[in-house]
Amino acid sequence: MSSSSPRSTGDTPVPPAGLTRFNAADDATARTTLHEVCASRAWGERILARRPYATTDALFAANDAAMADLTAADLAEAMAGHPPIGRPKPGDPTSHREQSGMAGASDALKAELLELNLAYQEKFGHVFLICASGRTGEQMRDAVRHRIGNTPEREREIVRAELGKINRIRLTRIAEHAEGDAA
Repeated sequence: MSSSSPRSTGDTPVPPAGLTRFNAADDATARTTLHEVCASRAWGERILARRPYATTDALFAANDAAMADLTAADLAEAMAGHPPIGRPKPGDPTSHREQSGMAGASDALKAELLELNLAYQEKFGHVFLICASGRTGEQMRDAVRHRIGNTPEREREIVRAELGKINRIRLTRIAEHAEGDAA
């Protein structure tokens, strides 16, 4: 059974336990939870406003709609919540988990990625953002090498798509998180 196919009792779908808790949380708690998913306040408010969610798919649809509506300033705010690839936030298990592909990277690869990150940031004015989950250090290096040649407009749309993927992974963790489990 997948998280997007909820159990049902008769004709009424039963959302996963974590999604039920998220739906029932007070606005301040839900807002804090959403901020851990995406640093954009506009995105969080859009997700919050559409509660309750009957299914994880409904939550994903809200994410997709909210992502499509983000302005350049909203995207910048969202990106500010992400550390550079190869430098996860100290003490942040989500950041370390998402960038695990860099864990075994050589010092040479880490240095090259740092150099590429700085060049990318100089060109675009923000951190290189990629859905790093499941990617190797080499794949992330190759992606930044390729994307640094993009126009700012093209790169903004790629960032929007990558951020949407990251949000989906994080929202899945919230929806599937059983009480007492580590998120």
